[in-house]
Amino acid sequence: MDGKRKVSLPSKDIRNSLHIIKIGGNVIDNSENLYYFLKDFTALDGHKILVHGGGKVATQLSETMGIEPKLVDGRRITDIETLRIVTMVYGGLINKNIVAQLQRLGNNAIGLTGADGNFIRTKKRPVKTIDYGFVGDIDENSIDPQNIRKLLEAGFTPVFCAITHDGDGQLLNTNADTIASALAVSLAKLYETTLIYCFEKKGVLQDINDEDSLIRDIDPEKYEELKEQQIIHSGMLPKLDNAFTAINCGVKAVIIGQANELGQIKQKQAFGTRLSKKK
Repeated sequence: MDGKRKVSLPSKDIRNSLHIIKIGGNVIDNSENLYYFLKDFTALDGHKILVHGGGKVATQLSETMGIEPKLVDGRRITDIETLRIVTMVYGGLINKNIVAQLQRLGNNAIGLTGADGNFIRTKKRPVKTIDYGFVGDIDENSIDPQNIRKLLEAGFTPVFCAITHDGDGQLLNTNADTIASALAVSLAKLYETTLIYCFEKKGVLQDINDEDSLIRDIDPEKYEELKEQQIIHSGMLPKLDNAFTAINCGVKAVIIGQANELGQIKQKQAFGTRLSKKK
C-alpha cells in the first residue's frame, strides 16, 4: 500500500457516537434470533456498522459440493475452492439477507466486502510453517476511515462481511473479529466508538458453567488478576488482548455479550462485560 491513510479529525459539532458490532453464527444461523437482533441494532442511537462472519452455511455448501473443509488447529485453510464458496456465501447470501432485513426495519443498510470502495485492503498471509491459503491479514493501513465516514454521514449503515482484497485483484478471507477491531481503531479517530462482540455467552464469566457469574466490568488491572487466577484463559485470551489493544488505540469501550441482550443498551441498562481503561 502506498503510504499511510491520512485521517483528519472532525470538528466537535460532527463528532458523535458510533457502534461497531460483530455477530457470528449463533445469530446468523437462526432467522428469529437474527430478526430480533437486527431490530435492536436498528434502534441504537448514532452511527452503526455491522460486521458478520459466515455461520454454518459455507460449511454446508462445501459438503454439498463435495469439498472437505480443511482445518489446522481450528483455523480454516482457504484454498481457491473454499474462497469461492465463502465469497458466495459471506458476500452474497448472508450479507444481502442481512441488508434486506435491515431495509425491512427502516435501516438504510449497504452490504460490503472490503473490496467495495477500497474500504479494507489486506495482505495475503505469508507462508511460514502452515500455508493458510487465501487469507488476508490486516495492518495499520488497511482501513480507509474517510471513505467509510462518507457512507455514515450520508445516512447509510455499512454491513461488512469477512471478505477483503489485496489491491491486485485478489479477494481474501479475513477474520471477522479482526475486521471489527480494525474498523473500531481506525474510526475512533473520527467518532466516539464502542466495539461490541456478540457471541453465545452473556459475557466474560467467573465460572464458565454458570451464566449468572457474569463479570460486568474489566479494566486492565482486573484483567491481569483474572489471568493470574486462571479465570480467563485459552480462547478468551486473544479476544481480550485484542479488546484492550483497541481501547489503548482510542476505542471508548469494548463490550462482549449475547446478541439477544443488545437492546439493553438503548434502555440504558448494563449489557454483557464492558472492558475499558481504568477510571
